[in-house]
Amino acid sequence: MWARLRPNARAILQDEKTRVCLARYFCVMQNEKPAKFMISKKLPAEFSQSSTTEELWDKHRRLAEEYNSIEKEIDDKRKQLQEMPIPEKSFLDLKIEISSRILHRCHLCVRRCEVDRFEEKRGYCGCGSNIVVSSIFEHLGEEPELVPSGTIFTMGCTMRCKHCQNYTISQWFENGETYKTSDLAGEVERLRINGCRNANLVGGEPTPWLQQWLETFKQVDVNVPIVWNSNSYYSPETAQLLRGFIDVYLLDFKYGPSICAERISEAANYWNVCTHNHLEAVKHGELIVRILVMPNHLECCANPIMKWIAANLGRDTRVNVMFQYRPEWRAHDLPELQSAHRKRD
Repeated sequence: MWARLRPNARAILQDEKTRVCLARYFCVMQNEKPAKFMISKKLPAEFSQSSTTEELWDKHRRLAEEYNSIEKEIDDKRKQLQEMPIPEKSFLDLKIEISSRILHRCHLCVRRCEVDRFEEKRGYCGCGSNIVVSSIFEHLGEEPELVPSGTIFTMGCTMRCKHCQNYTISQWFENGETYKTSDLAGEVERLRINGCRNANLVGGEPTPWLQQWLETFKQVDVNVPIVWNSNSYYSPETAQLLRGFIDVYLLDFKYGPSICAERISEAANYWNVCTHNHLEAVKHGELIVRILVMPNHLECCANPIMKWIAANLGRDTRVNVMFQYRPEWRAHDLPELQSAHRKRD
């Protein structure tokens, strides 16, 4: 069915440029290499509950380097993942422990609300301690290399874009459904077994739910590449926890180095946060950049974004320039965001 609806999703498998910039993803997708989370589950990590958070981060930094070496050995077929013993505690367990501590004073995004989410206190994103899902399905509308994509839309967001097309999800106009991580792991496995090329973590925004996603994939037993489908507005701590966990970073690049991000999305310092996270992504995984072209934002946003990508990420970077802007939610608050709508009338 999907091949008839999206013939470019089959053709992309033979595209040379795509196969170069997403080489490892293609191998994981075709079960020729293990996903990063599966390697992290086999990398031993010695730590205890009594360890300080600073000690845990120091251990994480050292294991992240060790992870890189092991991944290369596995990719070069000098080491077999299945022959590695299952450790008592793993690199993935260490990530879970660190992220759990973060939730007590939450700073997964750069807002650093520092609420105790285990006490069900809610910060800017509105998320608590139990992951809440809007929908789970095989998505045929994503980039061709991702289709069919096993998308899991979670509630809440770290930004408040006035033109948000998913505002019922991001701003909690829906109730969503609360999931146990064990049940969510079963959904990920079902999507993969049914032919999805990946597990696409989206929303809303996946960042507030990083701890629960780590818990989920600890319980996933099938090989599936993870796609981090994000607005890019997450903290340096989150960027480090994504190392050795995320295979493909599908990152929005929404605004240029002006005040547009704060004015439209309540996202102060967006340019610096976003550029940092794109640079981290390309160091530790493979990257697809999404740029939504908005009316009257070519000179201030789209142009500087494209120039920065070419200069800092390279001209071969996989970029999806999206022209499907439509004014939604509170776009009427800003005159320039309504212009596309007026032209249609």
